[in-house]
Amino acid sequence: MDLLHISTVDDLRNSHKKWVEKNLKTQNYVRESKWSQSIAVGSKSFVESIKEKLGIRAKSRKVADSKDLYHLREAQAAYNSNFTPENDVLSAKNTYFWSVNS
Repeated sequence: MDLLHISTVDDLRNSHKKWVEKNLKTQNYVRESKWSQSIAVGSKSFVESIKEKLGIRAKSRKVADSKDLYHLREAQAAYNSNFTPENDVLSAKNTYFWSVNS
């Protein structure tokens, strides 16, 4: 709550309610992917610090900007339905029969 400069939970609750009501009156109700598909959203220094803290897990992720905000997300890869032969249906050569002794 320190980052928002709000001291109590009740103040946070009231502020949040006002933010939502304001956006409902002024916005066109479009989902913004930067908020729902990003790992971090905020200032450039904040997003870069999150990327640094993630270390190797953030290797392929890019810091992108939109207007006055930055966000950290992965590049979107298209879903490929052409699987390699290794992912084909299991065959008899993939079967191992156990010797069961009574």
